[in-house]
Amino acid sequence: MSKEYEVYVLLTDTGTLLTKTIKWFTKDPLNHASIAFDRELTEVYSFGRKNPQNPFFAGFVKEDMSGEFFRHATCAVYCCKVTSKEYYNIRNQILHMELNHEQYKYNLIGMFGLLLNIQIKRDHAYFCSQFVASVFETSGVQLVNKSCLFATPGDLINDTHLQLIYAGKLRPYVLPTKLPFKRIITA
Repeated sequence: MSKEYEVYVLLTDTGTLLTKTIKWFTKDPLNHASIAFDRELTEVYSFGRKNPQNPFFAGFVKEDMSGEFFRHATCAVYCCKVTSKEYYNIRNQILHMELNHEQYKYNLIGMFGLLLNIQIKRDHAYFCSQFVASVFETSGVQLVNKSCLFATPGDLINDTHLQLIYAGKLRPYVLPTKLPFKRIITA
């Protein structure tokens, strides 16, 4: 029997002007998607801002959930159980992106394609939910029932592979010592 591993999908809303605009188009309550390798969210990857102050300088990033940018964010944390082969495929893809991060860009053009219902595939370019859906799909786990080029954060939460483990403010989740308890949803 193959050992199961856990990979996490994190959806957030930081409340910035850009995320409010994305939310208006997608109608999704949470509009940024990331992949995490631990429940505590210390190892989190996505396509987003390289500099929190500049939304136009974006690409592959390792995100700091305890940083100032996510201070007021709301979130939902989902757990996905995967096989060892799927886990290492996900890990290897992200390691490759991390080692070659300068090649990867934020897929703003693809985001416009999503809004206009036009598939725009660009090499080495992703928007956040496209990144999450693509990495899982390439690893053998189909999270969305459509092209990854059209994946929104809201599409990700409808998958049966994902189990919600937490919903609420991000800060108390990643810095639990600030509060006497964590609000964790369990099955």
